[in-house]
Amino acid sequence: MALHFELVTPEKLVRSADVYQVVVPGAEGDFGVLEGHAPFMSTVRDGDILVFESATSAPEAIPVVGGFAEVNENGLTVLAEKAG
Repeated sequence: MALHFELVTPEKLVRSADVYQVVVPGAEGDFGVLEGHAPFMSTVRDGDILVFESATSAPEAIPVVGGFAEVNENGLTVLAEKAG
């Protein structure tokens, strides 16, 4: 099983993929999300989202500026002011 991850800006859908783990720069600190994570919502601070395709892969870093992150039964959605 995998975590469905979407990264969206006002201009476009930046990334939509099933991944192993995502680490988000939250306002209160970085937080990691795996499949099955409890529902959660946070503001996002400027920084890099780290996307892990598998448990053993090196992370892909995607720079983001501000926004919100929501974890629900469908996965993780990050609505960023700017990304990439």
